[in-house]
Amino acid sequence: MNIKDIIEDKIAEVIQSVFQIDDVNPPNSIKLEVQQNKSEFEGDFTIVTFPLVKVLKKSPDHIAMELGDALSTQSNFVESYNVVKGFLNLTIQKSFFLENFKSTKEKFDQVVPKNETVMVEYSSPNTNKPLHLGHIRNNLLGFSVAQILKEAGYNVVKTQIINDRGIHICKSMLAWEKFGKGETPETTGLKGDKLVGNYYVEFDKNYKSQISELKEQGLDEETAKKQAPIILEAQKMLLDWEQENKQVRDLWEKMNSWVYAGFNETYKRLGVDFDQVQYESNTYILGKDIIEEGLAKGVFFKKEDNSVWIDLTEDGLDQKLVLRGDGTSVYMTQDLGTAVERFKQNDIQKLIYTVGNEQDYHFQVLFLILKKLGYDWANQLYHLSYGMVELPEGKMKSREGTVVDADDLMQEMYLTAKEKSEELGKLEGLSDEEKEKSYEIVGLGALKYFMLKVDPKKKMLFNPAESIDFNGNTGPFIQYTYARIQSLLNRANFAEADFGNYQPNASEKELIMQLSNFKDVVEKAAETLSPAQVANYVYDLVKTYNSFYQNNPVMTLDDENAKQFKLQISDLTAKTIKKSLHLLGINVVNRM
Repeated sequence: MNIKDIIEDKIAEVIQSVFQIDDVNPPNSIKLEVQQNKSEFEGDFTIVTFPLVKVLKKSPDHIAMELGDALSTQSNFVESYNVVKGFLNLTIQKSFFLENFKSTKEKFDQVVPKNETVMVEYSSPNTNKPLHLGHIRNNLLGFSVAQILKEAGYNVVKTQIINDRGIHICKSMLAWEKFGKGETPETTGLKGDKLVGNYYVEFDKNYKSQISELKEQGLDEETAKKQAPIILEAQKMLLDWEQENKQVRDLWEKMNSWVYAGFNETYKRLGVDFDQVQYESNTYILGKDIIEEGLAKGVFFKKEDNSVWIDLTEDGLDQKLVLRGDGTSVYMTQDLGTAVERFKQNDIQKLIYTVGNEQDYHFQVLFLILKKLGYDWANQLYHLSYGMVELPEGKMKSREGTVVDADDLMQEMYLTAKEKSEELGKLEGLSDEEKEKSYEIVGLGALKYFMLKVDPKKKMLFNPAESIDFNGNTGPFIQYTYARIQSLLNRANFAEADFGNYQPNASEKELIMQLSNFKDVVEKAAETLSPAQVANYVYDLVKTYNSFYQNNPVMTLDDENAKQFKLQISDLTAKTIKKSLHLLGINVVNRM
């Protein structure tokens, strides 16, 4: 438990014993705020006593004095106190900080099991294009949330659902069939996902051209969109696929295999992985069965064109299509099937969908339908909704081929890290192999940290140059501090030894408090599904450590107890930085 929580718990206990607040006003209903003092004020913490004034009918000064007296006699950690205008300032015994530091060290690697399994879905791309900048935020966010949940004691299953069927897949298949001339990843030297993505763009170009021609012939735009020959061919291909036409299925399997190989390369470099993979080509059939069951229960209804709908107007929503009149699936069909299959096949208590906020309404409807169908676990579904990533140039459009490719971005980050490191002379003395590894770790660390330090709900503007700065709230700045500590420990030939009854100074006490907060930060990040909690914590920790480092010389110390303590607090800081970055999917380097 961190120091602030220990003090707050003791205050609640003392308020009850000293002021005899009855059950109508139990101490837990009066939250006294405990604030860490700035260095220019006397004491380590300030307690705001004003919430007790109305209850006790006493002045703030009087309450603060009584509370200070009681805490001094009833606790084992208060050294002294003073009262200033109703504020109670506490000075905590240095030995208490020391014991807390020892406890934090001992429990650092302990994870208390929660005996609950959470499934986290992320990535879930379409097999008609390569991964792009938006997918990067999705993957990093989902993977980091999974890491944080594990550290908080949950069992975690990382999964993705591959969107491997549907009209958008048929578009790239049809374009390759029409214009591809048999080219393959091997003959072109392109990653398979990029080759297939090129044909998705090619389809869109031809589709737009046909729409223009039909409009010139006098058709309005909506009619032209529906009657363009190439879209009619794509729709027929989808029907042929659903009817298991062998030629269409063979083409589908071949092109998807190219895409999967390309995705796996990207995932490997990005440093994300999955425990399970599902395919919509399997789950959409399950969704159709669920819709039949829902029709029998009266949850769904059919329209004259044979399409199946659900009426959610009484729930403040609208009518929602769940199956087309021609029997083909929509996204809702397959998402129903996927959810049911996941709970059937896995002993999970929660399911988290990592999907952008443009799908907020879709998930609101999905969760509501599953509740109406009678699935008890429908209350344990969560949409981790996140904002879109934009560039200084604006939004990306995959149909027009104006997206920022994930592979290109990772390569750009690597090259930028290389350029910056060489410019600053950061890696002199390393072998070429070690340098290359460092460029990769620093470049991708910069990308990941920049993406994850922003609250998931907020949309963000990604600036590669800003992300790789070696100063400020960036991945490289944090990695550099870790490397600096490793250098210190190496120079000191660090090996743990007893530091006696050393008395921590002000900057050391601040570091101890921050280090003791790590477990609470992980819990809060797990509760809010926000890696930004961890990112901002480790940045604050690094700033505090750098201040300590500047003001506390270690190598020139004659006092061995002081030297040993400073090395041990540096070591625990480095371990906490490393673990925090690990939760964000970021690696560290020992030299920078």
